[in-house]
Amino acid sequence: MADYTALTRGGASWVPEFVVALAEDKCIGCGRCYKVCPRDVLNLIDSDEDEDEDESAAAKMTLKDIDDCIGCSACGRVCPKNCFTYAPLAV
Repeated sequence: MADYTALTRGGASWVPEFVVALAEDKCIGCGRCYKVCPRDVLNLIDSDEDEDEDESAAAKMTLKDIDDCIGCSACGRVCPKNCFTYAPLAV
């Protein structure tokens, strides 16, 4: 099958890659991906850990609605731990 191909504003071909997985075990809960996502794809979950713990262990990211992903890959560009896995949309 062929991949979905879009065009940039300048007319160049572009194959968007959509989020398919998040390595929650690698996530440090920094929230960078949550802040840059232009859609409602991610969810930042507070953990039940002690408040005296390191702040990075206080939250974890989860995938909320991957069907709303637009393939911009902004989340992966800001993730310091490379937690995201992407794939093109097969049409």
